[in-house]
Amino acid sequence: MSPGDEHDGYGGSGQTRTRLPEGNTGDVHGGTRRPARSSRSLLAGLGVVALLVAAIAFANRGGTPAGTSPSSDTPGKAATAPTGTRPVTDTDGTVPTGYAHDEQGAQSAAANYAVALGSTDMFQKGPREALVRAVYAPEVVDGLLKRYDASYSPELMAATGLEPNGTAPDGLTFVARTVPIGTKVTSYSADKATVDVWYVNLTGLAGEGSTKPVTSAWFTSTQKLSWTTAGWRISSTSQAEGPTPVGGDDRASAADEIAEAVEQYGGFTYAR
Repeated sequence: MSPGDEHDGYGGSGQTRTRLPEGNTGDVHGGTRRPARSSRSLLAGLGVVALLVAAIAFANRGGTPAGTSPSSDTPGKAATAPTGTRPVTDTDGTVPTGYAHDEQGAQSAAANYAVALGSTDMFQKGPREALVRAVYAPEVVDGLLKRYDASYSPELMAATGLEPNGTAPDGLTFVARTVPIGTKVTSYSADKATVDVWYVNLTGLAGEGSTKPVTSAWFTSTQKLSWTTAGWRISSTSQAEGPTPVGGDDRASAADEIAEAVEQYGGFTYAR
């Protein structure tokens, strides 16, 4: 992947802003990272390949706060204060929708789609189909669903420590959550956009006796988006590892602490 120039057209920082904590679903979180180092290769090969294979050829509700314009907004002293186009308010199932028809909207869509494609929903057939139909362009959905159904196989479920239907064994909590760190537009036109999303992914089984502890990994997803009658949708996507920061000296939490955290802390809707 060859990243383009850093996009700085909005907010002057090129940073993704977070908005509005969602409900505590834990299920809207690109690429699927694997719970243990020993199974990372298998899971990446099976879970992510559907996003890569054959380069599957990934309602305008933007608004500008009064007295400001997206091109002139700059972050104030509060570095986490949101800027630019207001956050979306609609959803398609669990996926936020209604992104603005501009570069900011494309970045917001890409960040939220990465979150959705890394969620627990991707491991269960029914929720997976609904999610894929909500984020991909209609012309690629049917072929992509067949590839996903083949990729999320009994072998993948076993390697992840899940039951064949994609649920966690009794007494354990399945964690699959993606947290975007930032986005970057590498190309843009009126109806096409390519956006890189840098994110950290948490995957594993939390709970006493888990043999697949929750681990983290860093990835960059490159999404090619098309503007459709339903707004920004993915026409194709690819993924690469990193950039990965040096690990800190923090003590690893006990399995039950992780399980409680996932249940108690909701995710976010990401918007520029």
